[in-house]
Amino acid sequence: MAGAIASGAPAKGVTATVVAAGGQTTVHPPGQAAGGQAPAEDVRRAASSGGTITVDVDGGVARLQPVTVGSRTAVVEVFVPDAELREGTARDWWLLFGIALVLVAGAVIVVDRLARGAVNSARNLVHAALAVGGGDLGVRITPSGPRELAEAGYAFNRMADRLVTSRTNERELVADLSHRLRTPLTALRLDAEALDPDDTQIIDLTADEVDRRRGIRRIRQAIVTLEGEVNQLINTTRQAVAAQVASAPEPGVCDVSEVVRERMTFWSALADDQNRTYRVVGAQMRIPVPVARAELAAALDAILGNVFRYTPQGTAFEVGISRRDGWVAVRVDDAGPGIPDPERAMQRGQSNQGSTGLGLDIARRAAQAAGGSVDLDRAAMGGASVVMLLADAEATPKQVNRFGLVGRLARERGGKPSR
Repeated sequence: MAGAIASGAPAKGVTATVVAAGGQTTVHPPGQAAGGQAPAEDVRRAASSGGTITVDVDGGVARLQPVTVGSRTAVVEVFVPDAELREGTARDWWLLFGIALVLVAGAVIVVDRLARGAVNSARNLVHAALAVGGGDLGVRITPSGPRELAEAGYAFNRMADRLVTSRTNERELVADLSHRLRTPLTALRLDAEALDPDDTQIIDLTADEVDRRRGIRRIRQAIVTLEGEVNQLINTTRQAVAAQVASAPEPGVCDVSEVVRERMTFWSALADDQNRTYRVVGAQMRIPVPVARAELAAALDAILGNVFRYTPQGTAFEVGISRRDGWVAVRVDDAGPGIPDPERAMQRGQSNQGSTGLGLDIARRAAQAAGGSVDLDRAAMGGASVVMLLADAEATPKQVNRFGLVGRLARERGGKPSR
């Protein structure tokens, strides 16, 4: 309609346009403001402002659209009743209400899921903490839930791992210290055995001689008691550590040459005291093996302790290391009486000679942790030969029947060890 007026259409054309538009439409010619629903002052204000104006009138709303033709301005008025304004409003409100209800329900479901995950994660963390507090250090959780709870789960697992490591190290320390006590105890026992008899039943002994022999008896009894206590301590700690290592072995890599040099520095003092000649072969180069340092040191101490315990003073021995085809062999030979039944000694698991019976078990566990084994044989020196076969940490292990390099080197030496 505004286009028809702006194009200068005659009155008949404008009337036809009004009829075609339908509705309650009124055209206010320039200078005239009466005849419509809108007040005259609003019509004149629309004409003078040049912009569209919407005013509330009785029964509805009037829209005033000015149309300028030349220097004169007409106003087109369109009246919209309230009934048409409110048509479909209820439906729109119900639609908005349904959308809001769906959004609220979705938000509740999402929040419930998130809250349930957080609550479950917190509950699992609490249960795991209570289990660890009760002494079960094998409990671990799967970190889940919000970021903070997941980080708390990872921290809990690290804490539990540290507790296990600390307890294992503590037990190993007690066992190692106990095992090291064997060296001075062995020396004391040998010195005590070299003393005079402690028999006090001889009639013609003087009072001083009786007191001296009683003192010798007390020394020997004290040594026996102390050896029993040390054996009990070793049994208790080693069995606990063995059970824990069997369920969750502790990984580690150490230099077997360094461990051999360190332990031989320790045992050399007793060897000198007992006039034992010894030799260390092949411990110059770095040779890593996948065994924890404490485990390998304990195994070597156990084997060397057997040499000092079950061979006479002055018996020579040798510690050798060789490396070939992805395997490392740690060999301890002695010139003693040897082991009458090596197979039974490996299967026995306990000693019938007054010891703890854990020496070979300690060595076997350390070797098996590195994918190897322990073998007993007759040494070229005439006594026992204990060979720990360990996987080389820097090579791919290959299946072999026997570490032939060890036996071949022993045969090629054929000489007596020297200090």
